[in-house]
Amino acid sequence: MIRIPKHIIDGIIAQGKAELPNEACGLLTGNGDTVAKQYPLTNVDHSPEHFAFDPREQFQVLKSARADGQKIIANYHSHPETPARPSEEDKRLAFDPNITYLILSLAAEEPVIKAFVVKDGDMVPEEIEVI
Repeated sequence: MIRIPKHIIDGIIAQGKAELPNEACGLLTGNGDTVAKQYPLTNVDHSPEHFAFDPREQFQVLKSARADGQKIIANYHSHPETPARPSEEDKRLAFDPNITYLILSLAAEEPVIKAFVVKDGDMVPEEIEVI
């Protein structure tokens, strides 16, 4: 399970909507299973179908997290027109079993966020507790 404050869920949704029609992306830091901070990142692909983090921004998040005594515990991206489930590309790029992968779908009237973890080479659902 991953525990995420409501204001961070709201921040992910707001970023996803603001970056339409492209995918939005970012990192979440914290300790254990609890998220403490959201870091919106630039999708350098500027695409509605895939994303790539800006490497310099990614490094800055790592430095900031370490300075705060935290770790990167999740990453997230949006699916502007498809459900909140891993695409084939998402599955191919998900290799770290130590973090959670969040997907925000903006395909329906109400946004949907789902979480996944890598187990035995596959992405399986993980529960989200909004705190």
